[in-house]
Amino acid sequence: MEKIIINGGLSLNGSIHISGSKNAALPIMASCILTDDELQLSNVPNLNDILTMSKVLSSLGVKVNEEDISDNKITLQYFDSSKSIAEYDLVRKMRASILVLGPLLARKREATVSLPGGCAIGARPVDIHINALQNLGAEFTLDQGYIKCKASKGLVGCRIELPKISVGASESIIMAATLAQGESEIKNIAIEPEVIDLIDCLKLMGATIEMNGERTIMIQGVDQLHGASHVIIPDRIETLTYTIAGLMNAENLLIKGINVKHVKNVLDILHKLNLDLSVVDNEISTKKSFIEEGLEIDTCEYPGFPTDLQAQIMVLMSLGKKKSVIRENIFENRFMHVPELNRMGANIEISGAKAIIHPCENFFGAQVMATDLRASVSLVLAGLVAKGETQLNRIYHLDRGYERIERKLQTCGADIKRVQ
Repeated sequence: MEKIIINGGLSLNGSIHISGSKNAALPIMASCILTDDELQLSNVPNLNDILTMSKVLSSLGVKVNEEDISDNKITLQYFDSSKSIAEYDLVRKMRASILVLGPLLARKREATVSLPGGCAIGARPVDIHINALQNLGAEFTLDQGYIKCKASKGLVGCRIELPKISVGASESIIMAATLAQGESEIKNIAIEPEVIDLIDCLKLMGATIEMNGERTIMIQGVDQLHGASHVIIPDRIETLTYTIAGLMNAENLLIKGINVKHVKNVLDILHKLNLDLSVVDNEISTKKSFIEEGLEIDTCEYPGFPTDLQAQIMVLMSLGKKKSVIRENIFENRFMHVPELNRMGANIEISGAKAIIHPCENFFGAQVMATDLRASVSLVLAGLVAKGETQLNRIYHLDRGYERIERKLQTCGADIKRVQ
């Protein structure tokens, strides 16, 4: 079992180039099922979740060329086959595997997908996916942990209003509707940059999709899509994670290769705190800063404050000079990192969906355990500034979402290493 060891207190100095977005790449990879042609993707992060999705797609008849993944490229080509079952052994490793359901149903008119697994940060039910696809004419049954669906006469466009804003359900229904007969109007969709990146790729593949208001899109179904080449957007959560690292402990840290528009919502909050950061073109420059005032944050759907950044900013708040508050509105079980941060010297109280962060003088090295992807990186951030040695266990969570994190930090002066 691998773990990461950090000797904290060393200032960061240098530059970090941001990787492509995992959460954008995964649904776009699934969209290859919608065409017989090659889908060529670049700026794909070399992460465990990407490799898991590759295996899921391979099991469904997709030829996956992973030879260039070390150069952040991947080529996918779907060969229509008898395979339409996404097996439990693969799907259980990653919730995003459910994204193959819509494309499979659109192409083959039937699909069987295991109920997904993944991080234990909340129920994240798939009923919104299923209900949306039922509106397009699909029929569903649940059998021994598998979702079995059919659309014998094909999917048919219609008007759909999602009962709750959901990134995954939005992506599923958008992909399925591209090959449905007639026009679909989908309301209350998620507008995260990752969803928009999927739409942009689908349009390159020949889909007819138009925004019709802030959270409404119109999709005119087509008979078939074609191949395309697409560049995955930069990872906005990675961008902001390293920005927070710089604000906590940098002499001068430059975050490069970003998309400023995708992170402006959070940068605006940080600017109001008079922290030492500046933005020029597609780069963020950061230096060690202190939060003088208390901060109250509510996580919510984009363009609100992202739940995927809640754990990281909690570490920054802990080093502030006044009490801060975070209310988690997306997932009901996403404060599992708090006991581990408290073991490192933080002073955080949990009251239902609210975390109250009291100032602490500093973090102290300790043995800690990651419980999910974002929790694990919050412990890395704390370890970078902590006095003494921090040992982070169960780092497979970290490897699902942060490409070469220890190498990126090592090049900026951090004492961090991966060991057996």
